[in-house]
Amino acid sequence: MPMSVFMRRWLAAAVVVWAAVEAGHAQTQAPINSGANPYRVIRDWAQLTLEGRPWGGSNGVAIDRDGRSVWATDRCSQGIAPGCLGTKANPVHLFDASGKEVRSFGGGLFVWPHGIHVDRDGNVWVSDARVATPAERDKFPGEGDKGSVVVKFSPDGKVLMVLGKPGVRGNPPDALTDPNDVVTDPDNGDVYVAESHTNVEDPNLVGRISVFDRNGKFLRTIGRTGTGPGEFRTPHMIKFDSQGRLVVADRHNHRIQILTKEGKFIAEHREFGRVSGIAIDGNDVIYAADSESTEKRNPGWLKGIRIGSLKDGKVTMFVPPHKTATPDGAMGEGIAIDAAGNLFTAEATVRGVTKYVKD
Repeated sequence: MPMSVFMRRWLAAAVVVWAAVEAGHAQTQAPINSGANPYRVIRDWAQLTLEGRPWGGSNGVAIDRDGRSVWATDRCSQGIAPGCLGTKANPVHLFDASGKEVRSFGGGLFVWPHGIHVDRDGNVWVSDARVATPAERDKFPGEGDKGSVVVKFSPDGKVLMVLGKPGVRGNPPDALTDPNDVVTDPDNGDVYVAESHTNVEDPNLVGRISVFDRNGKFLRTIGRTGTGPGEFRTPHMIKFDSQGRLVVADRHNHRIQILTKEGKFIAEHREFGRVSGIAIDGNDVIYAADSESTEKRNPGWLKGIRIGSLKDGKVTMFVPPHKTATPDGAMGEGIAIDAAGNLFTAEATVRGVTKYVKD
């Protein structure tokens, strides 16, 4: 057989293999929009009674170390912008099990409070997912030195540590870029920060997880921007499972990824939709909040909470979105599960905290 003919056939076969691999990377999972739903919904579960103001958009919710009380963040103002710029409103809130506000703090420190995490010692970590734009700096003089950081608070609101340089977007160890979420390793206290909330059309998009030790010393970076294994486009929320594996809501890639603490890729699951938030119980059941699926962003998929096992990635329950004036409804971004199995979501669009009571 002439070499040129052999090469043409070899190249044709290679193209077929490449196309199959690329198809495997694409979103081919059939939409999952149904399943058992054992939850009763309580909208507007908690009110901001201490300041007597309406909720701003909320992205983060977490359960206190007591297993019953609920922490949540809000962006101070009702729209996407200007967030907490130009106000001294407290964006970090603690509620008791009945929904009564116990305390709030963090006023004047944030631009766009986002993720929230309670560590093994009861300290509260909050990410600030953007900085002021040039126009906002002009409108709110003196507010330019805020944003794009992670702040560690004591349970009563004392600032214990700041990761990143306030008001500056950049690379660790000196700065962070629009951090979405933060989680600490329950074994050694290492701090994992998910970046970034930047527009995915930005040619300089950052997709990574930056790791610090418990004292704030930069250790390493996990992953990079992309669509392959161990790569990210908007790692929107991160958690550890019972095995100490890092679980990532890789939102713009429409998947959940599972990695080792060092960043080695283990598995991915595409059955949970366009995931904004995740909660994981002691049996490694994952509760995935899909707040963004629409016909344009994720055709065929509905917003909602998909529940399944990290062991096999199979969805067994589906909690549908809230009924709203829009056809797609609404669903929270952040999600948490208390010791009794009740779910809580932080609502970015309809605002506030929604409770899902497990009957």
